[in-house]
Amino acid sequence: MAIPTMAQETSTASTLSEQLAEKAAGFAKRAPADRLETFAKGISDVRDSGIEKSAKQVGDDAVDGTLKGWKGDSVTLSKLWSEGPVVLMWYRGGWCPYCNIQLRAMQQSLDKIENAGAKLVVLTPELPEKAKETAEASGISIVALHDKDLKLAKQYGIVFELPDAIAPMYQARLPQYNGSDAMELPLSATYVINSSGTITYAFLDADYKKRAEPSEVIAAVKAAAK
Repeated sequence: MAIPTMAQETSTASTLSEQLAEKAAGFAKRAPADRLETFAKGISDVRDSGIEKSAKQVGDDAVDGTLKGWKGDSVTLSKLWSEGPVVLMWYRGGWCPYCNIQLRAMQQSLDKIENAGAKLVVLTPELPEKAKETAEASGISIVALHDKDLKLAKQYGIVFELPDAIAPMYQARLPQYNGSDAMELPLSATYVINSSGTITYAFLDADYKKRAEPSEVIAAVKAAAK
């Protein structure tokens, strides 16, 4: 599946929420009604599972982990947050247009996040070579860490099994990108973790079209750094 580059995908929207809404509105105009209903039912099923409330929340201890990016470097999360706040963000895969919009928005806000005193850590179930392709196609410099088999995401409680009505649409895609036959995805969650290893901000939404607004993340980082 071809991934639009920055040059190919233009938008008049300014905030990330506006860009995501614009993308969703365009899809709603093109897609058949039954397909829209299927996706809406999938979102509802995920929300009804209670995952938004059972996942790690503000005030909980963050879960440590050591992961690798496509460059082969290992990153231990606790080492990072011992030095200052960490923004921990999962994306589903380069096949997801909403993820690509979010990645570009976070890239554009990276200087502000870092100037506020935090490090941005992006995680994905995508195989390292796929994550590299995603970054190159989206024109970003962020190196995504490989959350193999969603091991860390599961410890944060943000992994769900695709509803039966949705799973067939992903049966060819997920094994290709993730190297696994598991029909599982993470919520597009974003956490801010302070230097004590405590979660101080959590964005958790069953709707994959909704993502943490960079300005809110920056504000959370500033609060965590105090």
